[in-house]
Amino acid sequence: MLKKAHWLLWLGFILLLAACQPYQLKGTEYPEGIQAEEFTLTTTEGRPFRLSDQRGKIVLMFFGFTSCPDVCPTTLAEAKRIMEGLGDETENVRFVFITVDPERDTPERLGQYVSNFHPELIGLTGTPEELQTMFDAYGIYAAKVPLEDSAAEYTMDHTARVFLVDQDGRLRLSYAFGTPDEDILQDVQYLLR
Repeated sequence: MLKKAHWLLWLGFILLLAACQPYQLKGTEYPEGIQAEEFTLTTTEGRPFRLSDQRGKIVLMFFGFTSCPDVCPTTLAEAKRIMEGLGDETENVRFVFITVDPERDTPERLGQYVSNFHPELIGLTGTPEELQTMFDAYGIYAAKVPLEDSAAEYTMDHTARVFLVDQDGRLRLSYAFGTPDEDILQDVQYLLR
């Protein structure tokens, strides 16, 4: 009986120590104080979307294209789970899908694509020049890859990361493709506190 009580006491002590550990962010952290580059792109409804207008909210950004066969739909399925996991906190988070293929991703096509995953996802587009300026600012690689003997004619190679801009407009974290959506959700919930 004494052994069991001693063991339970140790277990309680270990759990207490674990609970006192500071939260460890799961994404790749940027140096403190880096302001996210301002941008203005266009929503699928034709309205301007300015990063600076999102202050007070967390902005998750992913760069992709609607005819992507794997990475983009997988990431948007994860975005759906993140948004659903936020519950009432969804109003404090914006998840934006920024096209790397404005030639094919019309506002209508982009809007239909993102809404298939979650109604709160925001599709963004712009002129090739506006998008290239943003790609350069965020270190995004995007290039056409010709497809021989295909009706699609080409596909796109692109950076596959989710970027997190915090409520103060700082570029805070990024997540490699394949990061569990639970990890991103936990980071977002922690930063919303």
